Amino acid sequence: MSNDYFDAVKKRRSVYAISKELPVPQGQVQEIVEQAVLHSPTSFNSQSSRAVVLFGEQHDKLWDLTSETLRKIVAADQFEGTAQKMAAFKAGAGTVLFFEDQAVVKHLQENFALYADNFPIWSNQSSGMLQHVVWTALAEAGVGASLQHYNPLIDEEVKSTWGLPAEWKLIAQMPFGGIVTAPGEKEFEPIDKRVKVFK
Repeated sequence: MSNDYFDAVKKRRSVYAISKELPVPQGQVQEIVEQAVLHSPTSFNSQSSRAVVLFGEQHDKLWDLTSETLRKIVAADQFEGTAQKMAAFKAGAGTVLFFEDQAVVKHLQENFALYADNFPIWSNQSSGMLQHVVWTALAEAGVGASLQHYNPLIDEEVKSTWGLPAEWKLIAQMPFGGIVTAPGEKEFEPIDKRVKVFK
């Protein structure tokens, strides 16, 4: 099977070697994120997903504060590997921060009590779909990205630094940039072990 959608999906890979040289204008990255937020599905059409795009010095600031947070909890003699990771992310052109608005989730729990336990789960699923849409669209634009999770360690400092609402729960961080080194070939488990079809 080959069509534009699946061709784009196949391009989405974890790219760790990134640079500050974007192959597209910053405005195009912003538009990708905005369109993804508008059109990615959410449970009950709750539109609970939020995103913050950091470029340049703001992006650098994120990875500096993440590095300093980790320095406090990682043993000094083991920090070199962590420092290298932080430097690799900081080497990129920007980061997308993905959040879920817990005020929206709470409102749904109060108004649809029968499903109250499910709304946090569905919220996380909505965020995952948004992340995939952004990641795939960036890949289609020739922008490399990976998905990171330094939450909840950095949550409060991130919200304080950028003046974000307390109700926004940080879900993931996606550093992106120009592709320095493309990922290698991906190995796949046999599809018949992963998909069952009954007719």
